[in-house]
Amino acid sequence: MDYKASGVDIDAGNETVRRIKGLARATFTPGVLSEIGSFGGLFSLDRAAWRDPILVSSADGVGTKLKIAFMTGRHDTIGIDLVNHCVNDILVQGAVPLFFLDYLATGRLSPDVAEQIVKGLARGCTNNGCALLGGETAEMPGFYAEGEYDVAGFIVGAVEREHLIAGQGIVPGDVLLGLPSSGLHTNGYSLARRIVFDHLKLSVDSHVPELGETVGEALLRPHRSYLPVIQPLLGRGLLKGMAHITGGGVTDNLPRVLPGGIAARVDRQAWRTPSLFRWLGEAGSVPEMDMRRSFNMGIGLILVVAADHVGAVQAALLEAGEANSMVIGATEAGRREVRYA
Repeated sequence: MDYKASGVDIDAGNETVRRIKGLARATFTPGVLSEIGSFGGLFSLDRAAWRDPILVSSADGVGTKLKIAFMTGRHDTIGIDLVNHCVNDILVQGAVPLFFLDYLATGRLSPDVAEQIVKGLARGCTNNGCALLGGETAEMPGFYAEGEYDVAGFIVGAVEREHLIAGQGIVPGDVLLGLPSSGLHTNGYSLARRIVFDHLKLSVDSHVPELGETVGEALLRPHRSYLPVIQPLLGRGLLKGMAHITGGGVTDNLPRVLPGGIAARVDRQAWRTPSLFRWLGEAGSVPEMDMRRSFNMGIGLILVVAADHVGAVQAALLEAGEANSMVIGATEAGRREVRYA
């Protein structure tokens, strides 16, 4: 009996590392001091570019969106989802990404699948200007079903202390600006899968007239990164707070950036719910409040801005390529909660 017979293929692991080394190296920024394969990734913060930096970190996964990748056999967008989600999580505090680490675990390692995943990770890191510094690939036979895997990401970014966005300056009368999502992003997939595959009995290749595309295409659309349109606003004192709308929707995520004594009034008529969410809600007869707490409902990022800065913020967003920012409500006195109008 040997290790390979027990389900762990060291040669497949080495082949995977060989394939992904070049992908990761292509993302390296000047701060990277190590090579892929080192026990630890080394990164030097450029102190000439930072006066008083605060490091901001986050970790996340893709959740059951992975099931859609398994069903379609397409694995090259999952890495983009993971990077963009993590980038947005630190962006809301004003931080820009420095480097990213990943963890990939599977029952039987497929170099082809691992390469697809890392291609997505590398593309996401390149698009966001951060380095794919390293990671871990774990082969654990008997732990995952055949053909399945899990993946998690860890990001570190930085923000100047004086430019940290923590919501402390939010007062009643500030305006809420919503930025559109690109789809479900990486949340609500357990409910979406139950509606689509268990209730409607559709497959990933089923074409949905209401959506103008297949189920797989609609559900695999990558999580959007807001860094390109928000970065020009960082450090200008125009943003009081930001909320990344993930699990829990607007209902649970917006209060996370509100100080005590402040509530948010959100006008649900301020934007038209995208067809994907309308279709899922109608097909599954999902109560409206459950929809709001399961999905982003078309709003992926919310900015809290002083009323007299709205014009400047929207102009900067437009110049950066975001033409669809919208006023969706305002803050008011009250408990830290979302009130729908």
